[in-house]
Amino acid sequence: MTRLALSACLLIGASPLAAAPLPPAENAAITADVDGRAGALADTAKAIWTYAEVGYQEVKSSALLQQDLRKAGFTVTAGVAGMPTAFVAIFKNGAGPVIAILAEFDALPGLAQTTDPVATPIAGQAAGHGCGHNVFGAASITAAMAVKDWMVRNKVAGELRVYGTPAEEGGSGKVYMVRSGLFDDVAATLHWHPGDGNAVSVGKSQANISGKFRFRGVSAHASAAPDKGRSALDGVEIMDVATNFLREHVPQGTRIHYVITEGGKAPNVVPDFAEVYYYVRHTDPAIVKAVWQRVNDAAQGAALASGTKVEVEITGGVYSMLGNDTLAAVMQRNLEAVGGPAWTAAERGWAEKLQPSLPTKKDLASAAQIQPLHRQDSGGSTDVSDISWVSPTVGLSTATWVPGTPAHSWQAVAASGGSIGAKGGVVAAKALALSAAELFRSPDTLAAARAELDKARGADFKYQAMVGDRTPPLDYRKPAGN
Repeated sequence: MTRLALSACLLIGASPLAAAPLPPAENAAITADVDGRAGALADTAKAIWTYAEVGYQEVKSSALLQQDLRKAGFTVTAGVAGMPTAFVAIFKNGAGPVIAILAEFDALPGLAQTTDPVATPIAGQAAGHGCGHNVFGAASITAAMAVKDWMVRNKVAGELRVYGTPAEEGGSGKVYMVRSGLFDDVAATLHWHPGDGNAVSVGKSQANISGKFRFRGVSAHASAAPDKGRSALDGVEIMDVATNFLREHVPQGTRIHYVITEGGKAPNVVPDFAEVYYYVRHTDPAIVKAVWQRVNDAAQGAALASGTKVEVEITGGVYSMLGNDTLAAVMQRNLEAVGGPAWTAAERGWAEKLQPSLPTKKDLASAAQIQPLHRQDSGGSTDVSDISWVSPTVGLSTATWVPGTPAHSWQAVAASGGSIGAKGGVVAAKALALSAAELFRSPDTLAAARAELDKARGADFKYQAMVGDRTPPLDYRKPAGN
């Protein structure tokens, strides 16, 4: 997508109340603090990359981040909002605003890959960090440690929090934290995400609902007694056909996708259990809810047609992102001050070896460049979005991958486990830390950000989670039927 090189103020109407940059000495001290922790950041990121734990199973990854934060002087509460791997780490330095930094750490199933620049799966490993959340968590706690040191040195009042948020990949971990009220008093929430470039965006993401449709029938010999059987797989396939015909009659921009997670074990046995896993997405949460109901209707019709029964479990659901122009102006300025990562000749050589495998070829020099502030809607979804409806929220991406790398790919896994990923994490940690420090010193900016949020969501808004009142789906990554 072409990026218009307009100034931030002209492009998104940045607030005149935006915080002033920190004094140069303080700015330098924070960035030097992060630089001093760069080795530890890389070690933590690599350890979590090696663990490669999927949603709600990130026991080692969460424990490592908690351990590092405790050592740095944070008070950590684990197992919040009904999720064993979720945590909140707090450093309080007197009465003042509450500013949050998010940390993620879950991996994706089916993406085990070495750090080689060619496709090289890891035998026996089920998951990999195809979205770079290993670097996400490591960089976020690094930023928090640098801000905590700055607060102590300069006697800055306020409360700094790190939220350890599990199961971003489809498990909607942050939704349960929002629903539990853990963000109700947060003046500003900062986050970041690995990517193939350096940018701050205030565009919308996709709201979604995801869930599993489980069909149950009657098993029988598929040849000797087919009339005695009622195929659960028939139910799944009829549902999929009905849903595919539905695509013609949904609002523009709707996305519906699915995978059959269980369809039987042997062709000569009528399957008595089958499962299909669905996502529905759109930037408008109301459209997501309406289309999801129609998909559910298709499942009920398929069960009737196949003589089976179907049960539905909503496993995830998130809002679309509410961008915040006021906070975006602050983060953009700090990202520009930090600059992009500088690769060594060896790192550039590694990137050149990987580049031929990428579906989109981009100039490798773009990894060192900062993109202008822009509105760019995302094709993906994130549970950060729910936070953005209750706390003013802003995020950025940094070049942790080779330019042109798509998320959820083996190429992203490879870069996330190496020095290119770690260097992108250092850039993110600096931008997060500088932005958080400015906001602690600027109550006017925090007030403007809150006013912007209140206007965007409307006076009558009341947060209601897309997942309803269900408990966190701690087993959503376990095999079908369990």
